Amino acid sequence: MKKVFAILLCGLPLMINAQDAFDVLQMSQTELRGTSRFQSMAGAFGALGGDLSVLTQNPGGIGVYRSSDLGLSMGVDINSTKSGIDKINETKFNVNNVGYIGAIRLDSELVPNLNFGFTYNRLKSFNRHYVGGVGDIPTSMSNFIADQFVNNNPSGPYTDADLFWTDDFNPYFDGYAPWAAVTTFDMKTDNGGYVGIINANNGFMQGLYGDGTRGDAYYEVNEKGHVDEYNIAFGGNFANKLYWGLDFGILDLNFESYQNYEEDLVDPYIMADDDDLYLSDITNVNTQANWSLRNYLHSKGTGVNFKLGLIWRPIQALRIGAAFHTPTYYDMRDTYALRARINAYHGADLLYRGEKLSNEGYDYSSTYTIATPWHFLGSVAGVIGNSGIISLDYECVANETMRVGNDRRNYYPDVTYNVKEYFKPTHIIRVGGEYRLNPNLSLRAGYSYQSTQVEKGVDKYDYNISTVGSNPTYQYDNCVHHITGGLGYRYNAFYADLAYVHKIRKSVYNAFSPINDEYGYEPNVSADVTDNNNRVSLTLGIRF
Repeated sequence: MKKVFAILLCGLPLMINAQDAFDVLQMSQTELRGTSRFQSMAGAFGALGGDLSVLTQNPGGIGVYRSSDLGLSMGVDINSTKSGIDKINETKFNVNNVGYIGAIRLDSELVPNLNFGFTYNRLKSFNRHYVGGVGDIPTSMSNFIADQFVNNNPSGPYTDADLFWTDDFNPYFDGYAPWAAVTTFDMKTDNGGYVGIINANNGFMQGLYGDGTRGDAYYEVNEKGHVDEYNIAFGGNFANKLYWGLDFGILDLNFESYQNYEEDLVDPYIMADDDDLYLSDITNVNTQANWSLRNYLHSKGTGVNFKLGLIWRPIQALRIGAAFHTPTYYDMRDTYALRARINAYHGADLLYRGEKLSNEGYDYSSTYTIATPWHFLGSVAGVIGNSGIISLDYECVANETMRVGNDRRNYYPDVTYNVKEYFKPTHIIRVGGEYRLNPNLSLRAGYSYQSTQVEKGVDKYDYNISTVGSNPTYQYDNCVHHITGGLGYRYNAFYADLAYVHKIRKSVYNAFSPINDEYGYEPNVSADVTDNNNRVSLTLGIRF
């Protein structure tokens, strides 16, 4: 009954919401970036402070400063993404951090100093490009689309009359049927006729895949963009025991996604010709079909958040930190377009070519709001005389608190339900260390682990995953590892830090949701994706 309720509840959002659960998950992710010292210790700075990156993590670290700090961090990312046997390498240059923290010394034992700071931080690079193929697919995306058309209407079954729309169809706002069914049903051919990737056949909707059908699938995903944060912070300390900080963040999000999904099918169920849209003569005898769905999405947003952090030093050798981050509240605008195509053959003879574009091929846009997860951090660090530091951080990302709403911040209850069903908290463990070889030179190393964001039912394909707009694809991470190291050099007021970061991310690509309802289970088309990325970062700065 729970699954049936989820199916019914997810039907309407396919038409009216701007984003759904996995889309807001994509927009909410951050990664290990910042100053080179911060990166070389895997970001385990929650109980340490005294670094320009702490404003994005535990702003209580601003209170540790006794002098002013000005720094710039740059890096080169060598991204390598593999899916199946295909691997794509790309190299990008980034400015990861620019910042200034000013220390105001006070003539007081109770309040020795008050500090303020301004920093720019790149929180996330979305850059990732991968391609792959899946042989002997168990079903077709067209079957998924047909199933959505049949099952996803809380008011009762759709009819094929719901699918007749003009070429300016907008998949986010128009119609009473799911976007994909409209896009793949009423398609123009070269000679002015109409065909479909899904078709009406004896009172029900027919996908391309049936008894005797076999085929392969191919996919390409090319993502670009970033999340940047501009921090304004204020903090201080009490009696050199308790350090505190407040941070106000202004964020800029820019994300572009190009996705193409294609199937080559042998003996599919296709229309015999394109003379009549209502034609029921559907065959899989000596036929072939090649069809594709291409999506473009450009998401832009500005957001704000607030962070509060504390560091307590009960004794010289021990530091304990805690912080929380409110959600980032984004105002978003999406621009999107899609194109569906099919080539159908009978033997060696071309039967027809069909194509449909959303909104006559012009980009369309929508506005909405999202709220990213709450973050909670706890940290402990040990200081070994003047020679070493060992630090441990734990962070909980409450993914189930994400929300999507309209541009008046009225959150959609259906998306809230999906978020709570699909996601669980992500747990991040960071450990880092620093050893001072001499007063000028230090060695550093670190490691971090991030757990999956999804519930076991998503991983085991127990849910029908709801997506919106023009793309049924969804992705999630199973785990993320960072292995880090670096060097630090100090000479009088000048410092230079070098970091190396190796990132291993294991993800799952799903072309569309499994078909899973009270009538049984039908698997989807999915593939594993692995990132093995390397980064070299340099920070130059001065303390005065």
